[in-house]
Amino acid sequence: MKLETLTRPDNFFIQKKIISNIRDLINLKNLEPGDKLPSERMLSEKFEFSRSNVREAIQKLEFYGLLKSIPQSGTFVANIGVIAMNGMIEDILRLEDPDFKSLVETRILLELKTARLASLRRTDKDLVELKVALEAYKKKVLNGEDAVQEDLLFHLAIAKASGNSIMNNFMLIIIPEIITNFEKYHVCDKGLSHEGIKEHQAIYNAIEKGEPKLAKQKMKEHFKVLYQYCYNLK
Repeated sequence: MKLETLTRPDNFFIQKKIISNIRDLINLKNLEPGDKLPSERMLSEKFEFSRSNVREAIQKLEFYGLLKSIPQSGTFVANIGVIAMNGMIEDILRLEDPDFKSLVETRILLELKTARLASLRRTDKDLVELKVALEAYKKKVLNGEDAVQEDLLFHLAIAKASGNSIMNNFMLIIIPEIITNFEKYHVCDKGLSHEGIKEHQAIYNAIEKGEPKLAKQKMKEHFKVLYQYCYNLK
């Protein structure tokens, strides 16, 4: 998994613009439930944004149940009335760029759950992906390199291993802003990275052994310093 397209500071505003354009297109074309949207390529050309930007916006609307993508077929307007759809999109567009404290709170609540579920549901393939992410993080830290993305990829692997697609989607939504804020506040300059290796290993061990209470506890310990640091921000 790569995060390159997720780390741009203006990504939040680009998504809102594309979502607004999609809403206008649906209204202009009088599209009804079940009608097909133009392809990502066509929307990219029409809106003058990259296909990856358009794809992220579509995925967000799909997450909220306003669009439905079918492999090999395309993207369709969901089975919801026009008035309700416009109202929901307006609510989405009014969502403010979340502050760092809110992101941290949300992330901790999610990850305490995903760690527990991952210990109960993880497959052999999940363990392999977790191990790869763990080693990538460890290598970067020991080499004195920035390991923010490797850190978050490890946590995304846990979310995936939880087997809960909604929690996984929530993580994918908040990860871009977390990366941006980590860089803004230089969180990983606080000497947490080396300790993070031990903490990541402890979380992995609990998940591997299938111990949900221990996995949740180790995740809670992992976030203790970050949570305290977050609330000491001026």
